Amino acid sequence: MGESRPTVADRLAITERPRGLPVMHQNWGKLLFMHWRIPEEALRPLVPLGLTIDTFDGSAWIGVIPFTMWGIRALPPLLPPVPGLSSLHELNVRTYVHLNGVPGVLFLSLDANSSIAIMAARALFNLPYFKAEIKLDQQGQTIVYTSRRTQTRAPAAQLSVTWKVFEPLPESVPGTLEFFLTERLCLYTARNNNLYRARIHHPPWPLQRAELSSFNSTMIESHGLPTPHGDPVLHYAEALGVDIWLPESKDE
Repeated sequence: MGESRPTVADRLAITERPRGLPVMHQNWGKLLFMHWRIPEEALRPLVPLGLTIDTFDGSAWIGVIPFTMWGIRALPPLLPPVPGLSSLHELNVRTYVHLNGVPGVLFLSLDANSSIAIMAARALFNLPYFKAEIKLDQQGQTIVYTSRRTQTRAPAAQLSVTWKVFEPLPESVPGTLEFFLTERLCLYTARNNNLYRARIHHPPWPLQRAELSSFNSTMIESHGLPTPHGDPVLHYAEALGVDIWLPESKDE
């Protein structure tokens, strides 16, 4: 049996800013949260031992999240962004877990269009990054995002999605699905059977309503998971600044 689900107090506690200086700052934007329910038993083989799948309304959830980032810099505020290395597009497939009462994100894959960023993220965070060709175009309130994985010796995966942005939504609060899916202030990774937690910090997501115009993807299926049923739960965010800390071992 897994450990007890995090309480509301646990979910609020992780939103507090960590001590010390972050190792990196990034701005995230043009971001679309797309989430579906997924059978917990299908997800379990992809989750490292020691982590418990986090659930809402009795279900596990899986997300496909396309976005762009800019203003990337190490050791903020000591170092400025490096021209040519300070922006990229990213696409991740993620689910939600908890450990010792601390809820967080587990990334199943991350695709990006920067080889240097991929090498750094793999080395520092042990994250499953892949090289991809990614494009983002916007006309008015309509955004078109396409990604095709190009890395050799990696499962083929692609995404083509078009969405329209609408009015702002109320700030999410603990106990709601919006808070459960979006306010995740740490990530978990595993290396050599050891678990690690990396903290991040940012203001509450400024969510907006969004609607899909088109969607075609093999991102979830590339993990050997079934194609989700029904329309995704959608949330959009225009921009948000994020600070990131190095991973720490969480094994007893």
